[in-house]
Amino acid sequence: MPKNTKLAIFEDKEIRRLWDEEKELWYFSVVDVVGILVDSVDPRKYWNKLAQRLREEGSEVVTKCHQLKFVAKDGKKYASDAADTETMLRLVQSIPSSKAEPFKLWLARVGYERLQETYDPEKSINRGRENWQRLGRSEKWIQQRMMGQEIRNKLTDYWKTNEVSKQDEFAILTNIIHEEWSGLTVKDHKNLKNLKTENLRDHMSDAELVFTALAELSTRQIAETMESKGLEENKIPAKKGGRIAKNARWELEQKTGRPVISSGNFKSLAGRRKLKF
Repeated sequence: MPKNTKLAIFEDKEIRRLWDEEKELWYFSVVDVVGILVDSVDPRKYWNKLAQRLREEGSEVVTKCHQLKFVAKDGKKYASDAADTETMLRLVQSIPSSKAEPFKLWLARVGYERLQETYDPEKSINRGRENWQRLGRSEKWIQQRMMGQEIRNKLTDYWKTNEVSKQDEFAILTNIIHEEWSGLTVKDHKNLKNLKTENLRDHMSDAELVFTALAELSTRQIAETMESKGLEENKIPAKKGGRIAKNARWELEQKTGRPVISSGNFKSLAGRRKLKF
C-alpha cells in the first residue's frame, strides 16, 4: 500500500500524492486535481457529479480510482479518491478546462519522477534544491536543510536495522528527541509556527535546523555505542541525544539573549522576517 507522501506543485498549487513502493506508482488526490482544473469552490461536489456521469456513460475511469488516506488541512488523514498517472490522464480528458493540456504535460513528467530518482538519486537531491530555491530559501539555509536531512536519514537507517520498523515508532522517538531539545512536542512546535500539513523542518530557522541535527546526530551515535535495539531501548539515547542539544541551546541563548525557538515560518513575509533568512 502507498506510504510515502510528497506534495507536488502545479502553478503554485499543491497536489497531495502517495507513492506505492510495490507498484512503483504515484497516486494523486483526485479532488486536488479537479480543484485546480475547474477553479471550483467545492471541487469534491464537482468530482461527485462528474464521477456519477462517467459511471452512467460506462467509463472505467472511476472504478480505477482507489480510496487512500490523505492528510487534510486540519492535519488529520481522511479517505479520498486517488488515481495513478495513467488513470488521471484519462480523467483529465473528461474535464473541460484551459489548463488540461499543460496539466497533462506536467503530470506525465512528475508522475514518473520517483521512478527516475530510484535509479538516479542525484535527481532527487537536485530537485529538492531547486524547489527550495524557487520558494526563496537562501543557499545557507538549503545547505543546512540538506545536511540535516542526511543526518536524519542515517538515524532512521539505524532504527530500521535495529528493530524499530514501524512508522509510528519512528514518530514516537522523533518526538522524544524534539521535545527534549526544544521543550516542545513536534505538534506544539508546528502550532507555534501556525503550520498544519506542512513539513516542520521546511519552516525552521537556521538555528532550529542546526539544533535538530545536533540532537539527531547525538542520538544515533549514543544508540550505536549502547547498541540499542527496539523502541524501548532506543528511547534512552533519544532522550540523551536531545538533552545534549538542549544544553547547547541554553548556552547559546544565554550568550545571545535570544531564543532559538521561533514562531516564524516561510508562508508569509512576516514569517520570513522572523526567520531572518
